[in-house]
Amino acid sequence: MVLLDLQIFPNDKGESLTPYVARCVDVIDKSGLAYQFTPMGTIIEGKWDQVMGVVTGCYKALETDCHRITIAIKADYRAGDESRLKSKVDSVASTLGRTLTT
Repeated sequence: MVLLDLQIFPNDKGESLTPYVARCVDVIDKSGLAYQFTPMGTIIEGKWDQVMGVVTGCYKALETDCHRITIAIKADYRAGDESRLKSKVDSVASTLGRTLTT
């Protein structure tokens, strides 16, 4: 499984990018993959081709009217089908001995 941290946004649309971010979150949400949306990006979990397909979908959702798009991707692959989106956070919380506010 791949955990992919995605930041994608247009550079030519001014200060408020909410409508453009919402387009991408819509693509991610409709993909059916597990994800965690944060103020600074979105973590998506799935097989390589699935998560890269979502990245492509987000790009296509913006390219229609955005002339400059920034995309930052960080990926972590680990063999197996176990979900790590939640388990990685739970592991750190367990080590600390307390619930984290994530």
